[in-house]
Amino acid sequence: MLGALGFVSGRQAFAQSDPLTSWNDSAPKLAILDFVARVTQEGGPDFVAPAQRIAVFDNDGTLWAEQPMYFQEAFVFDRIKTLAASHPDWRETQPFMAVIEEDREALAAAGEKGLLDLLAATHAGMTTDAFAATVAEWLQSARDPRFGQPYDRLVYQPQLELLAYLRANGFKTFIVSGGGVEFMRVFAERAYGIPPEQVVGSSGLVNFRLLADGKPELVKQPKVEFVDDGPGKPVGINRFIGRRPILAFGNSDGDQQMLEWTGAGSAPRLAALLHHTDAEREWAYDRASHVGKLDKALEEARLRGWTVVDMKRDWKRVFAFEPKGAL
Repeated sequence: MLGALGFVSGRQAFAQSDPLTSWNDSAPKLAILDFVARVTQEGGPDFVAPAQRIAVFDNDGTLWAEQPMYFQEAFVFDRIKTLAASHPDWRETQPFMAVIEEDREALAAAGEKGLLDLLAATHAGMTTDAFAATVAEWLQSARDPRFGQPYDRLVYQPQLELLAYLRANGFKTFIVSGGGVEFMRVFAERAYGIPPEQVVGSSGLVNFRLLADGKPELVKQPKVEFVDDGPGKPVGINRFIGRRPILAFGNSDGDQQMLEWTGAGSAPRLAALLHHTDAEREWAYDRASHVGKLDKALEEARLRGWTVVDMKRDWKRVFAFEPKGAL
């Protein structure tokens, strides 16, 4: 009965002032409202203390778009083209030549090692402050090729509402993403209201050094330290957050273990996947996509009863701006 009363009170609050105005009144929205009502009702059977209300979100494809390539890759490719004038040998060396000539097949053939070479060339040797300034400058000038918008405007309006709604109800919101942690920290607070200390991501080795004038600095090294993707996500949550989340939201097979880890806790849990089904307002992709592949996790969602958000069906709008024209 208490649970039912919590659901009713949550629905009444929703009726009075809808916190998720960009969501359609379909099952995922109602599941979220019900979950939050239950875990925040003091004295109720599902009450969760505020300190334990941890919500984790993947970034690429969950909080902002990720097609036709991850936005950090777009940053890396733009940096290669910018720096190419100082590295004439790149025009005859793979994978740099593939980036300069926009040869997708050659770039794909370079594989993970090729990507690591590109990351080392564009990230390593810079101080963390210089890297953050470079990312911020790129975000101001670069534009997404389809919508003509700055990349940090391609954040999902329904997710911004959800983040705000969770925080208003005592949740602490984290990003747990395979993207570079120092790349995401540049814009996370401005774009999502998530401060840099609540961003967990992949990281390269960083060394401390003291200059001759006594000034200290941190310098990025050409070595991967931690990959926060797939099974690395629960490890990252344990290492950097230290509490098992009660809500996890992802969109791909790379998020499956994070949702499994979240769902295995004893307190009430909500695990959710965003299914990209809207080719007109965004993109439609899942099992065969080279970016954000959603295959095994989609099957797992059906077996475990995870909430699957269908972008086309469940969201009234996708971005704060109105996309024009289908692909």
